[in-house]
Order: sequence, then structure tokens, then C-alpha cells
Amino acid sequence: MRAPLESLHVAVLMGGISSEREVSLDSGAMCADALEGQVAKVSRVDAGHDLAQVLMELKPDVVFNALHGAWGEDGCVQGILETLEIPYTHSGVTASALAMDKHRTKAVLKDAGVTVPAGGLFNRQDVASRHVLPVPYVAKPNRDGSSVGVHIVKEDDAPVAAIAGDEEARHGKQILVEPFIPGKELAVAVLGEASGPRALTVTEITSTRGFYDYEAKYSPGGSVHVLPAPLPPHVFDKALRQAELAHAALDCRGISRSDFRYDDVKDVLVLLEVNTQPGMTPTSLAPEQAAHAGLDYRTLVRWLVEDASCRR
Repeated sequence: MRAPLESLHVAVLMGGISSEREVSLDSGAMCADALEGQVAKVSRVDAGHDLAQVLMELKPDVVFNALHGAWGEDGCVQGILETLEIPYTHSGVTASALAMDKHRTKAVLKDAGVTVPAGGLFNRQDVASRHVLPVPYVAKPNRDGSSVGVHIVKEDDAPVAAIAGDEEARHGKQILVEPFIPGKELAVAVLGEASGPRALTVTEITSTRGFYDYEAKYSPGGSVHVLPAPLPPHVFDKALRQAELAHAALDCRGISRSDFRYDDVKDVLVLLEVNTQPGMTPTSLAPEQAAHAGLDYRTLVRWLVEDASCRR
């Protein structure tokens, strides 16, 4: 049985080596600040390839994983923590690795009864040279987050030549291409409680940039969050249930966030992807939804530490 929270030494992992490093530094700093005074000791760790050695020297009781993107969110760091037998927040190895792979995630969610977009993986050079789907469509990395590298190809646009060059080294030789779904951008955060996944609410996101990209997500004023989202009751409830179903199907734990598009003309709700380590910055959706549900930031962070475990 774990010691009382007030006696724990918690190491907060932040930064990391992915394209989402700066966001993770912000998330981690806020989480560490929130834990101060709630636990015995907080160690702030800018996680690098020497992470295992650093943790063996620090000997924390719990790790708060505030990393985002490749390595920190895809099962690699989770594997290190499992090997060291240190309880950690958020999802385990399998769920983390699966959710980072959007194409495989879609297959699992579809089998579980979640509505996901059509489309699939295509060779990057093919996407750069010709339209592999009827326009409009979305071309994006299969294994990245925060809308990094996402291209929306609209009527009369040329194929996405930009993805053929510098981005290949970062995003790989295959790219995920899906039909563009018009309508509303929605998000639902889910807490993996002992009684089962609990969706918090539905947020509608509008962006001053016309697309909810990296800058819109993390720049002050880059987007507007409306919660609870003004949706027909049947759509609102379906978004909650689909997010809970996705959390369970991927075997997530802690907190997750499902991102949706809702075509309000055709009345079609589609789940785009599941984020197993949602941002915890001042502009992030998950803590905002938790606050709406009655969990302030400090309480949410405390709950995540209490929920930490060491199981795949």
C-alpha cells in the first residue's frame, strides 16, 4: 500500500526530445507548481536519454509524466518506468504506444463501435505528387500530436508537396490521409475512475486562425473554447459515450482526451484521435473541463498522482 500523498517524493517529467518539447515544459512546470505543498518533495526533471540514470539517483516514489509526443507519450518512457518499477501517471505502455499510432488506433476504435474517419496510410511521395483522395482531405503524420505537420487540402489546392522534404525525417515515410469533415471541432476529456471511464463535458473549439493548429492550441487568444458545447442533446451525449468507449477500448488510465469533428449538416460525429497525455498548460482543454466538472487544477494533479500505478 502506497504511503500517504503528503509523504511522497514526486518526480515531474517535462521537456523531452519531441517536437512538443516546449508545450511539455509549460505543462510540467504547472503540474510541479500545483504539487508543491501537496507532497513532501517535487523534483523537476527535463527528461533526456539519461532518464533511467537520473531516476535511479533521485529515487522518487511516483513519476508524474508531463511529456508529450514521441518517446515520452508513445510507450518508450513508460517502458523505462515499468522496468524501474516506479508508479507513474497516465496510460501504460500498450495504451500509450497504440494511441500514438493513429492508424492502428482507428482500427481498434472501429471494432469497439466508435465512428472514425475513412482514409488510410499512403506513401509520402505519392501524397506529395498527386491527390490520393478526393479534395478536400487532411494529410497528417501518423505518429505525432498537437496538430504538428497537419495539412488541409482544399478545392483547387495542389498536392501537399511540402511534406516530401524536411518533414520526412521527423514524421516517417507514410502519412495518414483522411477525408476532411466540415463542421464543429469538439473535444472530450475522460477520467479513468475506479468505477469506469467518466467523460467530463464537451468543448467546442473555434480558432481565430481558421484551423485548430499548433499556434491556435498554445498561443493565448489563438482559440476560443465553449463549454459545455452548444450541441443537440443526442450529439452531446454521443460524444461523451464515444470518448468513454475509446478510453476503455485503448485501456487508457488517468486522463485522456478524445478529439471529434461534428458535421452539423449531415449530423455525423467522428472521433479523430485519442490523446493519452493531454496538455496541462493555461490554454489546455483537459484541465479546463476538469474545472468545469468541479476539479480545480491542484485537485486534478493530485488525483493523477493518487491514480499512478506501475502496470502495462
